[in-house]
Amino acid sequence: MLKVPKGMTLVVGLGISGRAICRHLSRQGVPYMVADTRAVPPGVDDFHAAHPGVEMHCGPLTSLDLSEVEEVVLSPGIGPSTPGLAELAGRVREATGDPLVVGEIALFVRACRAPIAAITGSNAKSTVTTLLGEMAREAGRRVAVGGNLGTPALDLLHDEPHADCYVLELSSFQLETTPRLGAETAAFLNLSEDHLDRHGDMAGYRAAKLAIFRGARHGVVNAEDPMTWPLERLPAQDRFTTRAPQAGEWGIAIHAGGDWLMHGDTPLMPVAEMRLAGRHNHANALAALAMGRHLALPMDAMCRVLRRFTGLTHRGEVVAEVDGVRWVNDSKGTNVGAALAAIAGLGPTLDGQLILLAGGMGKGADFSPLAEPLARYGREAILFGLDAERLQKALRGAVRMTLVEDLEMAMARAQAIAEPGDCVLLSPACASLDQFANYQERGEVFRRWVCRLASEDSP
Repeated sequence: MLKVPKGMTLVVGLGISGRAICRHLSRQGVPYMVADTRAVPPGVDDFHAAHPGVEMHCGPLTSLDLSEVEEVVLSPGIGPSTPGLAELAGRVREATGDPLVVGEIALFVRACRAPIAAITGSNAKSTVTTLLGEMAREAGRRVAVGGNLGTPALDLLHDEPHADCYVLELSSFQLETTPRLGAETAAFLNLSEDHLDRHGDMAGYRAAKLAIFRGARHGVVNAEDPMTWPLERLPAQDRFTTRAPQAGEWGIAIHAGGDWLMHGDTPLMPVAEMRLAGRHNHANALAALAMGRHLALPMDAMCRVLRRFTGLTHRGEVVAEVDGVRWVNDSKGTNVGAALAAIAGLGPTLDGQLILLAGGMGKGADFSPLAEPLARYGREAILFGLDAERLQKALRGAVRMTLVEDLEMAMARAQAIAEPGDCVLLSPACASLDQFANYQERGEVFRRWVCRLASEDSP
């Protein structure tokens, strides 16, 4: 058994975040070694070239003696209950009293000297993170954006050390190993079934997400989803809703003959002026506005961003409108909650009906929640991939359905049946690995097909 020397930090996991942890510890002058549960992690030679002399252990963590380790820092992909680590649960560092096992964000919090704005949720966190970052830039702030999205948080400290604010997307994996985030403003957008293989059940998943509020000075929660509400009282809190807001809430109400984004009874801007489509994206905008207001960002600057922001690629992205039919790429909708948000968000805004393209690897999910909104808004569900028949069974009686072999056949079917005012929505509610390398490839296939369709339609 290999003994980790006394006073040595152990970094577990050699992925993107693990390497960022190593770079950070090297800059800090902290002695460390690395462990990876894989026998031959990708990029080992590159790691040794970048960090000569750093010892590496590959294989089960149970073959390490951690009795005198200074601290264990986990990459997000490594759970605290991994064999070899579980016995360290509850132990603290003698010098500081901090937990012995932490993650990358705990190191970030120790070193960060600027306010943190943090966003989590089962869905839409990338959109809100990006929106808030753009709003801060529009207001003239020096802002650094990353975390689970884009640049790892620890690299942001090095790349943008003089930022006025750090805007971080944080996953449940990152939050469960963060003892105290201490965010200036923290948002929990929504909660739906996901990552139960890691967290055990919905209670465990929610508990990990709620860690975003530890030490927060301001919270933003979903008024329509009590599972996002913190268990403890925060110094300040805002709520957003897609309904007419109560006093102090952020919501949507009729004003001057149309739907407006509102703060209480104060109108902010017409929903029709937003480039983002769907009620779910209107909710995302409201969450970003609530966080931005706490950060003292001018409302006119934030609304300018909402008037031009078209969304992130593969996340509710409006690719084109052809013959009065809107084609929306939501390939990142890899779980039922994401697809549900897209269907329920877009449905009420359409003059026509929704044509859903769904299917892939369902990961054992319960698809039945999709039935009710599809019964209300759907023209047809076109199903493809490994779990198409499971989807068909869950949606039976709710909407007309067609099973096809792959995504391209699904798009051809959608084109054949779509009518002006309709929306063709790729929001698969499934992972893509049965037919694609990842959700990005699936989304690119959709985008290219629709762009060809649009070019053929052009005069």
